[in-house]
Amino acid sequence: MAQTPFAKYLDQANGAPFIVIDKPALKLTLVDTKGAPIKEYGISCAVNYGPKKKKGDHKTPEGTFKITQLLYAKGLSHDFKDGKGPIKDAYGPWFLRLSVPGFIDIGIHGTPFPESIGTRATEGCIRLRNEDIVDLKERVKVGTVVIILPDKSK
Repeated sequence: MAQTPFAKYLDQANGAPFIVIDKPALKLTLVDTKGAPIKEYGISCAVNYGPKKKKGDHKTPEGTFKITQLLYAKGLSHDFKDGKGPIKDAYGPWFLRLSVPGFIDIGIHGTPFPESIGTRATEGCIRLRNEDIVDLKERVKVGTVVIILPDKSK
């Protein structure tokens, strides 16, 4: 029997659907309990390459994490330090907080900048189009495993 593309991660997923984030391909894939893709979404991840080590390094973490919170994010603002000041609805409708040791503010979320999807544009989080984060949020729960694949060296 042919192995499914994500079967090698099944031992980390605890028998439940899980997420694989491929930073080099700028893709997030929701995977079923047998390791087959359910749905794929385009993403934006951090501007800088490599694993997140410290606040402000503009890197996306790498490794295996869990969703710890499904936060309704409508109305939350953030200053991207681009001279435009705080942007309302900076995280789109949902912020799926991840269990990244040493960081409480890393997650998968929507964006007011859909044109950034398919590019390296974030401070460390994973951005999806707002309609995609709404769809993904309906398919996951607190405890869903999220595997973030490492960058290939530049």
